Amino acid sequence: MAPVFDCSVGAELLSGMRFARSAIGRGELVVIPTDTVYGIAADAFSPAAVQRLLDAKGRGRSSPPPVLIPGIPTLAALAEAVPDEVTELVTAFWPGGLTIILPARASLAWDLGDTQGTVALRMPSNRVALELLSETGPLAVSSANLTGQPAASTAQAAEAALGESVEVYLDDGEVGSEHVGAPDPGSTIVDATGLLSAGGKLRIVRHGVISDDAIRELVGAERCE
Repeated sequence: MAPVFDCSVGAELLSGMRFARSAIGRGELVVIPTDTVYGIAADAFSPAAVQRLLDAKGRGRSSPPPVLIPGIPTLAALAEAVPDEVTELVTAFWPGGLTIILPARASLAWDLGDTQGTVALRMPSNRVALELLSETGPLAVSSANLTGQPAASTAQAAEAALGESVEVYLDDGEVGSEHVGAPDPGSTIVDATGLLSAGGKLRIVRHGVISDDAIRELVGAERCE
């Protein structure tokens, strides 16, 4: 049975982080908390690990996982170009529930699936996730559930869904909605690739914890679809 570490206990947090780092380094899967839902994480630069993640969820390559990063500077390292509007968005909403799709750097040796040359990036607002990311670097992370099933707001729900396909579970209590029992909408996803073309616009792909109005106010309604 895969170990579950209670991250509210100092000694377990240290052990859990050590086990998680080791598992990621071996190309295994780890369940981690984020500010929205629990996620199943893999080394973003290991195609075999990313495929293991997709297999665990029962998901095909047509649904590539987002990549979580430890800080805003990593954005420019992974994206081919970062429009000014995106810089404003991440300054306002990172760390937090905003995922941004940009062209991926062509020089990067990774295979996240059928991405059409893009990558979806987010910096989560969770202490455990950020600490792990600071030590492992970017992680491919998708919600810790089987495809088509509700996202997990607890480590126990993630374990019930994914079982032994995961090497380590990091438990940081219930995450997501402030209202117990209320479904969490997850991160807001925006496609910013259009902003790189003259007259192009930002497109809101999924409505989530960052409101459409907040995005339009910052970017400008005329620059959003």
